[in-house]
Amino acid sequence: MELMLILVTSIVCAIAVWMSVKLRRIRRKLNEVYEILTDIAAGDKDRKILAAPNDITSSICYKINEIVYDLHAQIIEFKRAEELNKQLMTSLSHDVRTPLTTLIGYLDAVNKGIVVGDEREEFIEIARLKSHALKEYVDKLFEWSKLRSDEETFVVHNVELTEMTRTILQDWLPVFESIPMKYDITIPEQQIMIQMDKNTYFRIINNLIQNVVDHSGASCISIHIAVQGTNVAIMVEDNGKGVLKQDLPFIFSRLYKMDGVRFHQGSGLGLSIVQQLVKKFKGTITVQSEPNLKTEFRICLPLVK
Repeated sequence: MELMLILVTSIVCAIAVWMSVKLRRIRRKLNEVYEILTDIAAGDKDRKILAAPNDITSSICYKINEIVYDLHAQIIEFKRAEELNKQLMTSLSHDVRTPLTTLIGYLDAVNKGIVVGDEREEFIEIARLKSHALKEYVDKLFEWSKLRSDEETFVVHNVELTEMTRTILQDWLPVFESIPMKYDITIPEQQIMIQMDKNTYFRIINNLIQNVVDHSGASCISIHIAVQGTNVAIMVEDNGKGVLKQDLPFIFSRLYKMDGVRFHQGSGLGLSIVQQLVKKFKGTITVQSEPNLKTEFRICLPLVK
């Protein structure tokens, strides 16, 4: 009996010693974690909490590292968005104020009788066109803002892509012929089903074609549709001015305007809007360009399974 008591006492003491050692290690680790978090809070974003896999605190340490990493990524994204917003305000002050000042100048000249007769009518027409251009810019800005803030709602259902595309192009054919611009259209006879908001698809294709008509200086446009595995590809190609190699990575950036070859006019929002709309429906859009030879915008959308 006495031996049993000694044995139990020894076991209890051993457990107590073991727990004491573990608690001291945990306490040291918590102190280390506290110091590292203090450094991180002070601005040292590279600090990490190290822990061996068999450490009792390892899962907590790894989770803290993950949270700190995610927070750091959010801060970087926030700073990037803040910088882009500053650029947006700078662009707005130029893109809205400059044409508005010019518009007021034309109207003041008409109102004060500085121009008369045919010149007066010409000034009024110029003012009208500038008003429409300014309204189009503001409309695109609101459209872009709604997409960025996820305020826009979409009615998504299975739609037949080839017939939708034909409907869109019917309205563009008279435009191509009046420019004049040669066109080559290849649309399969088979039904191609995708999940999409119908109006959104119209906006995507119309924006890409409008981009070619307004900015490319092309004499020929090609629109092709092809099934590629589990996706469908819509290609809009032209033989216009194209995009310089150094501009290609930024072509879908908001308010990005290229001075050298293409898009020297316009809001700089159209292609950014197209990219956001395509992404909303789990698609991708890419561009390849050889200036004055070939520029191709390629949209890939998933097929209905």
